[in-house]
Amino acid sequence: MTALLEVTDLNVTFDTGDVAVSAVRGTTYHIDAGEVVAIVGESGSGKSSMARVVVGLLPRWTGDVRLDGESLSPALAQRPRDELRRVQMVHQMPDVALNPRQTLAEIIGRPVGFYFDRPRGAVKERVAELLGLVGLPADFVHRRPGQLSGGQKQRVCIARALAAEPDVIICDEPTSALDPLVAEEVLKLLKRLQDELGLAYMFITHDLGTVRRIAHRTAVMLKGEIIAQGPTAEIFAPPFHPYTEKLIASVPEMDTTWLDHVLASRSLAA
Repeated sequence: MTALLEVTDLNVTFDTGDVAVSAVRGTTYHIDAGEVVAIVGESGSGKSSMARVVVGLLPRWTGDVRLDGESLSPALAQRPRDELRRVQMVHQMPDVALNPRQTLAEIIGRPVGFYFDRPRGAVKERVAELLGLVGLPADFVHRRPGQLSGGQKQRVCIARALAAEPDVIICDEPTSALDPLVAEEVLKLLKRLQDELGLAYMFITHDLGTVRRIAHRTAVMLKGEIIAQGPTAEIFAPPFHPYTEKLIASVPEMDTTWLDHVLASRSLAA
């Protein structure tokens, strides 16, 4: 069966003028329809560079990116409109991703008009529907990003991605800039949308707890390479790849028995 999205032997190099810097090397993975694939690794490991190549924001050096078996053009401007529509992205920082001068009607309505050429009345109805889908009131259409909270802004970014009716959404650390409680609500929203709409996600994150909860499969990146990938339960079960073990060990855990240990040690000292 053909994968929905397939990346094969991807290499990305940045020319800094003095030296070429390799950001992604020989990366191969795939995402099936309705599947969540998590990409994890430390900052600078190449996760976001790889994601930007997939959506066409960065040219790839060598390799191939295929959607339903068809190669995608490296350059965003060279991709047909339907290919653009089917792969969308939700960025880490909604403040940067949203135009502060536009209303939500304009932000969400633009992809509806662009991809589906609907009349103004139909676009207005669809925007209201999308706001409801992400848990925002319909009367928010006249607001601008500066009138929204961080979590609300990220919901707008998700609604804008959904406006294209995509097959796969690349989520580039979509909750890392949010308060933990707000991040949890956004995560629940993404999971609900996946269940209801059959979406596939490439989920880039540092949060291994989130990965364990939502990802069917996980790929671990180190210095531009995928050094381990497979079903999430297997990736996080021993024997670990040494780097995966370091990632797991770096996650802080709350010791709820700390006070008992302190009292016990004081009792022995007495």
